[in-house]
Amino acid sequence: MAADQHAPTAGEYISHHLVHLTNRAQTGIADFSLTDPVLKLDSLFWSILLGVLGSFFLWRIARSATSGVPGRAQAAVEMLFEMVDNQAKTIIHNADSRKAVAPLALTAFVWIFLMNAMDMIPVDLIPRLWAMGYEAAGHDPHHAYMRVVPTADLSITLGMSATVLLACLYYSIKIKGLGGWVGELFSAPFHAHGPAAILLAPINFTLQIIEFAAKTISHGMRLFGNMFAGELVFMLIALMGAVGFASLGGVMLWLGHIVAGTIWAIFHIMVITLQAFIFMMLTLVYVGQAHDKH
Repeated sequence: MAADQHAPTAGEYISHHLVHLTNRAQTGIADFSLTDPVLKLDSLFWSILLGVLGSFFLWRIARSATSGVPGRAQAAVEMLFEMVDNQAKTIIHNADSRKAVAPLALTAFVWIFLMNAMDMIPVDLIPRLWAMGYEAAGHDPHHAYMRVVPTADLSITLGMSATVLLACLYYSIKIKGLGGWVGELFSAPFHAHGPAAILLAPINFTLQIIEFAAKTISHGMRLFGNMFAGELVFMLIALMGAVGFASLGGVMLWLGHIVAGTIWAIFHIMVITLQAFIFMMLTLVYVGQAHDKH
């Protein structure tokens, strides 16, 4: 057997699974180069596919909805819709704004839940199938990279949080007017009058920018951090099973991998749902704050 055919070490296994399929080599978890941007093709493919499937599912349920006794799918969607609508009414008191913001929050919840749920697929299943297809096409399977959890990609989560930021800016200007919003940038949080207002204007503006940046970054980082950590745990559990399967005396280790994987998968169902709910709620809260005068 050739020397380069050895089984990967634990570090090599995890490193391989953390590399994205891209249009060019990247330098780290996130690459924000403007001159030669990295396109993470796997994250784009899975996020767009799941977004289309989620939208199609909701559209089909809405189209086939009846006023009689609902089926299980319709009942589930109605419960989800009612939950989001109730939260939106509590946070956003402007009825016209809710007509757009509530669907935005519902879309965020469903989309993020589906992307998070990709973590429940066995960690090696899709990458192994992708490598087999890569090899069948005459390429080196060791360079077949495929990550299937879009929310474990910082570029995706920050992109979503940036969209929420744009919604906040839109409603700030819509509700307060451009002049009112700009004036608020230089007057809040330290409201002052006369010469003091001029002196505090740069400080107020700096704090406002920091607030916008902190909200956006933390909004995306929270989702990314939880899903990235969950993905790593699944990889470590898979490694435990591989070691147990490969060693003659590793039966208990292999059984431990089954038990640990089952427990973590059950717990992770709560994690993927909770993270989608938190992102949705923060979307409502941030857009709601854009309606308030400081």
